[in-house]
Amino acid sequence: MGFHHGLSGLNASSKNLDVIGHNIANSNTVGFKSSRAEFNEMVASAMGASSSNNTGIGVSVAAVSQQFTQGVITPSANGLDMAINGDGFFVVQTGTGIAYTRNGAFQLNKGGELVTVNGDQVQGYPIDPNTGLRTSVSLTNLVFPTGTPIAAKQTDNVKATLNLDARVDQNANPAPPRATYGTSLEVFDEQGMATPLSMYFQKTGANTWDVYDSLDPNAAPIGRLMFDSTGKLDGVAPYAGLGVDPNGLNPGDAGYETTHTFGTPTGTTLSTQVATTNPNNPNPGPWNVNIDLGSVSQRGSAFSVAKLTQDGYASGELTSVNVASDGTLLATYSNGITRAEAQVALAKFTNSQGLQPDGNNNWVASNDSGPPVYGTAGTGSFGTIAGSALEESNVDLTAQLVGMMTAQRAYQANAQTIKTQDQIFSTLVNLR
Repeated sequence: MGFHHGLSGLNASSKNLDVIGHNIANSNTVGFKSSRAEFNEMVASAMGASSSNNTGIGVSVAAVSQQFTQGVITPSANGLDMAINGDGFFVVQTGTGIAYTRNGAFQLNKGGELVTVNGDQVQGYPIDPNTGLRTSVSLTNLVFPTGTPIAAKQTDNVKATLNLDARVDQNANPAPPRATYGTSLEVFDEQGMATPLSMYFQKTGANTWDVYDSLDPNAAPIGRLMFDSTGKLDGVAPYAGLGVDPNGLNPGDAGYETTHTFGTPTGTTLSTQVATTNPNNPNPGPWNVNIDLGSVSQRGSAFSVAKLTQDGYASGELTSVNVASDGTLLATYSNGITRAEAQVALAKFTNSQGLQPDGNNNWVASNDSGPPVYGTAGTGSFGTIAGSALEESNVDLTAQLVGMMTAQRAYQANAQTIKTQDQIFSTLVNLR
């Protein structure tokens, strides 16, 4: 039996050295998880014999278990690199089906698809760039518009944040020019052609300002702002039309003056029309733009504009993609727009040890692992995603080298048992 003991020990030690060698070879492989050889004692028992008479007959390798401990996360220069900090696996579509990986070294191929270094297509959820919400719960390839620019978007909404000087005297003579308290920004038509949109504010009474979109002295205001005693906006009334002369005069009479009338305040938004300057349209028609004035104040300080924003943009080429902690892929375009295009999917398993290695740093599901549970980073027990970073191999090189020396000694010891057993047989054969 001594030969069998030693032979089984040699086989087990050799397998252990294979596992350790594999770990050391992949100590620099991104997302690699080390393995460990698990051993079982083998025992022979005779029929009807008591357990105390069972004899050991060697050792066997019960399993090679994977160690899914967290690897060190290090920054990288690639904006598409990702590292999972916590539980979960990236989901990729390979040539043979769905697989799972911790290697987040991703890139865009010539078709704009997010892929691994092996060409596997990363799976995730599409996002509506206008709403920022997922449009499907089904996994799909993640594709970015690299071949053609994104389409332009017409401006529909403008938001103004500014302060009107409460010290202005509406009865000043002469009255300050309308352009004194004015500002402008560029808005975009449906083809992305930039057109200026101007706003002018003229004080007409205590805590009351009329809003104009033109310097034409005959232009009517588009609405009226009313403030309370603290300088906070109390309401916005749209322009309703021309009223009667306050002195009862008729058109053509000396001193005739037409007044402006306004409707009931309907919130904080006024509507104006913008005429496009696009030369591709021989008869450019105006389009409506809503101006949100809810952040306008009236304080005892100089007129100042804090922020003007609008929701339109010209067409633009993809320039870069960055990753948020929840796996949202934020695409930046040459027109200055940054918007969410997709969200990377993660998968987890009841028993990660049951996953089967599939090569190329991938695993596939098995009966032992159970079915995958899909989700997104930062939800439930899923980990978060670090962008521009990679998860290093979790191989402890020092521990592996020590383990290799131990396995080598075990191999030598088992070889020695075979040598000793051979000497014993030789002695018995040579008895005279």
